[in-house]
Amino acid sequence: MAKRLYVGNLPYQTTDEQLKELFAQYGEVTSASVIRDKHTGRSKGFGFVEMSADEAALTAKDKLHGSSMDNRTIVVDEARPMREGEGGGGDRGSRRY
Repeated sequence: MAKRLYVGNLPYQTTDEQLKELFAQYGEVTSASVIRDKHTGRSKGFGFVEMSADEAALTAKDKLHGSSMDNRTIVVDEARPMREGEGGGGDRGSRRY
């Protein structure tokens, strides 16, 4: 079973490949992606990593949470599923008529 991890406080120049390489030292990474703003393409400073084995994901979480990456202390935690009504809201509610 694959385990998905949230990775926060990433340096803005981090690439998907760099994120994958960071976690690959603890096990097989099935996917790694840095989340980017859909309008500007700039990193939002967080991403997600999916590892093929739960044990490898937990080891990576334990080893990498609080570690330093380009002078930033990264946060690693289990990704939580989106609840209904979350995400994709963009600028909802920000327009005044």
